[in-house]
Amino acid sequence: MKKLIKELGAIRGRHTELVSVYVPAGYNLVDVANQLFQEKGTASNIKSKTTRKNVLTALEKIIQHLKLFKKTPENGLVVFCGNISDVEGKEDIRLWSYAPPVKMQNKIYWCDQTFVLDPLKDLIAEKDIYGLIVLDAREATLGLLKGKSIEKLKNVESTVPSKTVKGGMSQGRYDRLRDDALTEFLTKVGEEFSQMLLRQEKLKGVIIGGPGPVKDIFYRNKNLHYQIHAKVLGVKDIGYTGDYGLEELVNKSQDLLKEAAISKERELLEKFFTELKNEGNVVYGLEETGKALDAGAVETLLISEDFDWVHVKLKCSCGSSEEKDVSKKLIEKQKCSSCGQTLVVEKVEEIAENMAEKAINMGAKVEYISNETREGIQFKQIGGIGAFLRFKVS
Repeated sequence: MKKLIKELGAIRGRHTELVSVYVPAGYNLVDVANQLFQEKGTASNIKSKTTRKNVLTALEKIIQHLKLFKKTPENGLVVFCGNISDVEGKEDIRLWSYAPPVKMQNKIYWCDQTFVLDPLKDLIAEKDIYGLIVLDAREATLGLLKGKSIEKLKNVESTVPSKTVKGGMSQGRYDRLRDDALTEFLTKVGEEFSQMLLRQEKLKGVIIGGPGPVKDIFYRNKNLHYQIHAKVLGVKDIGYTGDYGLEELVNKSQDLLKEAAISKERELLEKFFTELKNEGNVVYGLEETGKALDAGAVETLLISEDFDWVHVKLKCSCGSSEEKDVSKKLIEKQKCSSCGQTLVVEKVEEIAENMAEKAINMGAKVEYISNETREGIQFKQIGGIGAFLRFKVS
């Protein structure tokens, strides 16, 4: 999906002639086709003859494509179509169709100079859960960050008195009473929030924030359960508590959230390169990784997000045909081994996609590696594909 988003995100139409259609899970494809047929009537009013022709062609192509399905795929369907030629007046209508791996609720029809990709980006957003705690002397709020969604779990109000001395009490005695009340409040918050966070099996980290020194006292005194305290990613200074505080904390913690994902990747690759150096149970490169996968030896398959090798079927006008694995960048440069002419592409298969599916069917894990770390770049340089093994393959 990341490759699709990257590919489509780079496309810019010369006019508003790129069509995006999102069909949610369980929705009737016939209704979608009828809507697109009606849109053809609207598109007939487009003033530009070239734009009108390209939009009508794209809509008709999508309608015909939908007829290939007996029903909407289980998780929904996304179709993109339009003229992607960067030459004015030249037509190059392409269509992409994708059934997402998780249920999609978006229903969209949109025609623009770019494809609508945000709903797909949301599907691949980080789904790990992070605990959010915002507090001051007045209240404490616990929330969860799931992908881009913030869920408020609990708000606890305190009985800590203000800093202003009341009655005839001395300043020293009043301060001691206030400190005791604050300690009691933070202990209560730590116990309640810890119990709720311990029930979150996918909890990857916790971030604490608040407008004053109380957040720092809470962290410094380790009021959270030791298992939860160990997952604290950082403490942020923010202006609010409550619902606004949770939103502000997320906005100001993007560096921590990004570093958490990068740290996970860096740790995985450090282990991989250590195993590789010690001739342990790892392999790298397309051939060796494929051999291990065929033998059922792969425990975790690692694939660089920039791995672009595909399996292609090629044909020549002289009658010969070939099949080979090549980088996408080199597909159009393949020459016939018999006559030397440029080969015509008949079929293209994503190697990474096929290997990932095979790995999952064999009970292996699949990890996609970014280029945001030094280790990720190094992994790409050695082929961009490798695996941790259950056992060595001779």
